[in-house]
Amino acid sequence: MKWEKLKPPEPDDPMCCCECDIDPCGCCCDCEDLDEAFNRWLKDKPPKSGCQSPVLGAIINNLEISMIPVLVLLPVLLRVAALHYLLGVTILTALPCLVLWYYYATHRKKKRTLFFLTLSLYSLAYMYYLFITEILPRGDVSQLQVCTVTAGMILTVVSLIHTKRGPGFVTTTLHETHSESQENNKDSPQHDGSIQSKVSSSGPVTVKEALRAKWSRCPLCKIMRPPRAGHCRTCGSCVQRLDHHCIWINSCVGQGNHRSFLLTLSVFLLTSLYGITLVLCSLCPRQYLMTALFYCPGVYSQSSTALCFTCAWYSSIVTGGLLHLLVVQVLNISFNVTEREAQLALRNKTGQSRLCGLAIDTGEFSRGFYQNWIEFLTMADASVSPCSSVTDLV
Repeated sequence: MKWEKLKPPEPDDPMCCCECDIDPCGCCCDCEDLDEAFNRWLKDKPPKSGCQSPVLGAIINNLEISMIPVLVLLPVLLRVAALHYLLGVTILTALPCLVLWYYYATHRKKKRTLFFLTLSLYSLAYMYYLFITEILPRGDVSQLQVCTVTAGMILTVVSLIHTKRGPGFVTTTLHETHSESQENNKDSPQHDGSIQSKVSSSGPVTVKEALRAKWSRCPLCKIMRPPRAGHCRTCGSCVQRLDHHCIWINSCVGQGNHRSFLLTLSVFLLTSLYGITLVLCSLCPRQYLMTALFYCPGVYSQSSTALCFTCAWYSSIVTGGLLHLLVVQVLNISFNVTEREAQLALRNKTGQSRLCGLAIDTGEFSRGFYQNWIEFLTMADASVSPCSSVTDLV
């Protein structure tokens, strides 16, 4: 059925991207990509479905040249919105819908895309450019404040680069390393006694079976993965303690980069809020900060001030969306649940909704607010330091 192919993928749904009619030309599928296109070209074989230039099409598809119109139109739309407050309300209200429409029209065939990452970095650079060229010459911002905003920008980019290093992919050697560690630890009399007590209470199960009780085999990767790991269909790999695949960084958020992802969100939000505060204080010095964003008389008398005011609104919209994401992340950590586990609990009706639906409490891993945060802040990469806790083994 056509509807079955259009359904959003569920976590760990064993279905290849080829089954979803990803590429009607059959030459730029995500699971084959450039390799098959080049192979057909080198062997002088015709395309599968009459695609005239599979190599060129695949290269264009991966370079994401279709992002250029968005990067050109964004400053143009912001300048048009600065002409009148009614235009500003209309364009800023329709801008998220326009971006999503353009994304689905040009990038919906791609699983991994730099669309949102490029848009966010370009918006960040453009806002900083306007701050330096329009707000700084007004003389209302001190050098210390400029250095603070600049430092926030640099820290945001650095933490983003650190987040992009990897979410902690599950490798084939991870289970072997874990098994060897457990085989060495079970020789200890105290450790063996605790394992035997756990096993005797649950029935005639061997120690080796108890050690591997929570490890499971991925139906797609065909490898053993640790507890709380999940398969990301976008990246095509299993990730340790998978939280979600973030389109804003074009990467998964897992055990290897969850803390740096939270740091990136926090630094960006603090920098954005501080920059918006400086802009509003410079444009509307006689207004209270809470009301300056809604009422700033005379701001449309000059094109430069109107543009900065419009960009302050644009930054506020983006900041509001990322603030909601940060709140959800903090609540999930407080309940020791990942976003993937929360979605699975909602689908299976095994979790309880908390705080007006902002958090889902599964009750499976939570050990209290304090212990949950200690576990999050001190968790190590399982590929380097396999967990040997008895509670995780049985």
